[in-house]
Amino acid sequence: MKWYVVASLLTVLTSSQGILTTLSQSNGKYKYDYATVPFLAEVFKLLVSSFLLWRECQGVPPPKMTTEWRSVRLYPIPSIIYLIHNNVQFATLTYVDTSTYQIMGNLKIVTTGILFRLFLKKKLSNLQWMAIVLLAVGTTTSQVKGCGEASCDSLFSFPIQGYMLGILSACLSALAGVYTEFLMKKNNDSLYWQNVQLYTFGAIFNMARLVLDDFRGGFEKGPWWQRLLNGYSITTWLVVLNLGSTGLLVSWLMKYADNIVKVYSTSMAMLLTMVLSIFLFTFKPTLQLFLGIIICMLSLHMYFAPASMLVDLPLTAKATPENLVEVSVDRRTDS
Repeated sequence: MKWYVVASLLTVLTSSQGILTTLSQSNGKYKYDYATVPFLAEVFKLLVSSFLLWRECQGVPPPKMTTEWRSVRLYPIPSIIYLIHNNVQFATLTYVDTSTYQIMGNLKIVTTGILFRLFLKKKLSNLQWMAIVLLAVGTTTSQVKGCGEASCDSLFSFPIQGYMLGILSACLSALAGVYTEFLMKKNNDSLYWQNVQLYTFGAIFNMARLVLDDFRGGFEKGPWWQRLLNGYSITTWLVVLNLGSTGLLVSWLMKYADNIVKVYSTSMAMLLTMVLSIFLFTFKPTLQLFLGIIICMLSLHMYFAPASMLVDLPLTAKATPENLVEVSVDRRTDS
């Protein structure tokens, strides 16, 4: 399968996630425990990957699977990074408002490029670096409200701790993605075997969060497994399946493409969500949204287009019979 097909599908599913999550609400509230959604999504990814691995094992030759502990022990690390990242997110939101946090979240586009270069040793051209910066500018532009709404002053009026935590959050998000790509490409193991390891630890960490929530709440609502599916509707299950499918596509891109492709997919999904919200909800389009879309499309073209389409390269003269000069060679032999 071509990477751009998977990236396009990821864009559609990521865009659908926010819309489905909104539709799963009832009178602006969740009837279900939202913390159970990531857990069930991890279980779904684990089941799908296990089934595909079982089918792969029926073939000849069998897939390569590294079972050494020094390899397996690396797979909990992405879950640990995401766990820290989630806590930093909550800490950041105690200092800044939601819109400011979303704008600062676009820093992960640039930090992903930097960590991509430093840790994976992937060289990017100057045009590609410019494209990444343009992508961050485009997504930020689409989210900025008009200065007439007093947003320009409030954007820089929060404590310095909020901005530092926002930068840390962007770095952790990029680090988790880059490290996952490193895991997926460090050997020739089966993609499904690598997924089984990733999602096993992912399910364990999400289950640990549910247990921790029970202790914090004093078990007022009972243990988590008794209320796991309380309030679930068809839309809620679509949220779980969509989130799980998104994770499977991301792991494919990490194995066969790279983090930058994923960043572009998720950034385009954010813009697509805004456009769809115009028709589905009461979201009103703004000039900033249209400018952001234009900038992001220019960035997309600049990053992935061949250099010959972006720069006028000097034409090299082709040798033709008309411009060939006849050269006579005087061959002499010594007698």
